[in-house]
Amino acid sequence: MSAASSETVPFGIYIHWPFCLSKCPYCDFNSHVANSVDHVRWRKALRAELAHGAARHPGRTVGSVFFGGGTPSLMDPETAGALIEDIKSFWPVTDDLEITLEANPGTVEIDRFSAFAANGINRVSIGIQALNDRDLKFLGRLHSAEEAMRALDVATSVFDRFSFDLIYARPEHVPKAWRMELREGLGIANGHISLYQLTIEPGTQFYTLHQRGDLVVPDEDLATELYEITQEETERAGYRCYEVSNHAKPGQESRHNLVYWRYGDYLGIGPGAHGREAVVGADGNITPMAVRRHRAPDIWLDRVEKHGHGTQEETALEADERLLEMVMMGLRLNETIPAARFERIIGKGLGDVLASDRLETLIESGDLICDSSGLRATEQGRNRLNGVLAYLFDHAV
Repeated sequence: MSAASSETVPFGIYIHWPFCLSKCPYCDFNSHVANSVDHVRWRKALRAELAHGAARHPGRTVGSVFFGGGTPSLMDPETAGALIEDIKSFWPVTDDLEITLEANPGTVEIDRFSAFAANGINRVSIGIQALNDRDLKFLGRLHSAEEAMRALDVATSVFDRFSFDLIYARPEHVPKAWRMELREGLGIANGHISLYQLTIEPGTQFYTLHQRGDLVVPDEDLATELYEITQEETERAGYRCYEVSNHAKPGQESRHNLVYWRYGDYLGIGPGAHGREAVVGADGNITPMAVRRHRAPDIWLDRVEKHGHGTQEETALEADERLLEMVMMGLRLNETIPAARFERIIGKGLGDVLASDRLETLIESGDLICDSSGLRATEQGRNRLNGVLAYLFDHAV
């Protein structure tokens, strides 16, 4: 790729804080329980890796920052503040810079919301997951439904923008109960809500229980009914399903996540963080790179202190890989993948890279729409996106 063809969209920064108070049984994220954390040491390391990333990507305009984890609301608010100050010193930022912190509703984190806001956080994403104590206990959450409500009350008073998560298709989750719970959640939401179907991921405690038959989740028909209720209730409340699991009122979409789904560039720092970075070579050509940091916190910390970064692997993304990723991410959205994006990312037109009998079949079946403006999935296509992608690219996705 040449420098002239690079995306002119805001650059994203993802910062991973790997520590949690406990490991949830459904979670396959890079999270670790630690008895103690040297916050000064971790702050210095995160700032060092951020500076390394800034040297590789001068001149980008940052539009979003996302503190994920783990439980980043357990970090010192001053750490977040120092990183935000560094970002603003390294790069120009957009006027509407979105800076999101993931948080859990435990009392310790709630009391720190004001401190995080004072240090530059302007949006929080709260991991509620359920609105009743029985299911919260099943999901391994440490907070109660009462604490969840208090967290949302505090978020409302401190932040102009916040989101929270709920998980549905839990064991014995019946449609009537989910409809009532979702209505309750939408009644207290503030413009954005994430609604995830419970999935059983390898390497989790739930996976072990499911494999031996001790955990039974709703079958496909019931899961589909729960999904349809999700769409009905969010639409009724004015929340558009702008991505498969994310719903927002106009203008309240997660700008950072849109960087991922629109195949923009982003820098990932911290243990296990991934990045998609367009690196400009000495010849002026751009090489799109997939970058991954060391996953184990201790190894990452050691590498940063020795080398200034904790990169484990960076790989040039070939055109076919970029095409698959771009389409896979873009079709999750309730919008068109613009034809011009194919030119920018792949260097070829939409008709040159996806002209096939398989594409025609998916158009005829009502799963995809392809015209001069670009490519998009219909509601039907998004509902069975994995199958659509597997068929379109002729291999498992």
